[in-house]
Amino acid sequence: MGIGLLPANAQVILDLSQVTCGQFLKIDAERQALVGWWMSGYFSATKNLNELDLRYVKRNAKVVTEYCKKNKSNTVMIAMQKNWR
Repeated sequence: MGIGLLPANAQVILDLSQVTCGQFLKIDAERQALVGWWMSGYFSATKNLNELDLRYVKRNAKVVTEYCKKNKSNTVMIAMQKNWR
């Protein structure tokens, strides 16, 4: 079952190393935003950062989405790793 087909109240675990950019682009904007916030926390943790720069959250979400539009078969994690700042 694709992630875009899940009911809004379903509790699921998304393995972003498995979710393709094409699948990511098909989910609703609210869930895309949640993934964006998760990405921010993930990369902040990898850099031992305690601060959240909202400018980068917005920028990174936009850049990853644009990358995904051109690379639909890549995973979301690849998109994040290549584009996150």
